[in-house]
Amino acid sequence: MGGARDVGWVAAGLVLGAGACYCIYRLTRGQRRVGRGPRLRPSPSAEDLTDGSYDEVLNAEQLQKLLYLLESTEDSVIIERALVTLGNNAAFSANQAIIRELGGIPIVGDMISNPNHSIKEKALNALNNLSVNVENQDIIKIYINQVCEDVFSDPLNSAVQMAGLRLLTNMTVTNDHQHMLNSYITDFFHVLLTGNGNTKVQVLKLLLNLSENPAMAEGLFGAQVDSSFLSLYDSRVAKEILLRALTLFQNLNNCVKKDGHLVLRSTSTFHKGSLFFLLYGEECAQKMRALANHPDVDVKEKVVIITPCF
Repeated sequence: MGGARDVGWVAAGLVLGAGACYCIYRLTRGQRRVGRGPRLRPSPSAEDLTDGSYDEVLNAEQLQKLLYLLESTEDSVIIERALVTLGNNAAFSANQAIIRELGGIPIVGDMISNPNHSIKEKALNALNNLSVNVENQDIIKIYINQVCEDVFSDPLNSAVQMAGLRLLTNMTVTNDHQHMLNSYITDFFHVLLTGNGNTKVQVLKLLLNLSENPAMAEGLFGAQVDSSFLSLYDSRVAKEILLRALTLFQNLNNCVKKDGHLVLRSTSTFHKGSLFFLLYGEECAQKMRALANHPDVDVKEKVVIITPCF
């Protein structure tokens, strides 16, 4: 009898145990299904944060780890990955401020001096995202001269040149730092005329920023520009380039004239071969008259506004 009772208790225990296990299974399965319950995840290391599979937005502590990694490692692969991760996170406005407060901008800025072109490009891209924040621009401005030099010394149409141009375009959205580009304006026009389509568009975006500021008009008009600049005002030119070139003329004309009168201090300082003489010369006037028959409505509208200048 005792043995049978014992067997009965064992059987009952097995049933209860199985029932409890099933309940736990149902509970945990339900938690997973509805997304409840704690997710135990180890704190990622700095190297883990640079893994392309880690796609979460970093918090201040993780950003600090990443910046420390940039300062402490000499591994070019890790540096490049860290800059990409940092640049991606700098696309978020909150992180733009956090990275500045952590002293991260000079750490990234120092990387643009790296002889490795891929690292230089990634650093410029990160600074570009950081530069969307106006307070960050006050720190980034110290790199403007170096970025300009890199844009003009790097191979034409290269990734570094494009990254530098994008950063400079962001830095000139407001008038605060535009004056720092005064001595480079002729060089920008050279890149404009020799670069490919993408480079032309990016340089024109930069020049359009400058042309909206009357204080930059004399520097733009006085730039020595090759006569091939007028080839941009041609019906065969891609619309995105032609429209920007026309808008550049329109903006500058708004700066040079007001109520039909010249407002520049003096036009006698503009030498032959300057942008001023190109834009207000007979060859340009002929090109504008030809563009009046352009099939695109947007182009026609620009030409109608510009033509009275002649």
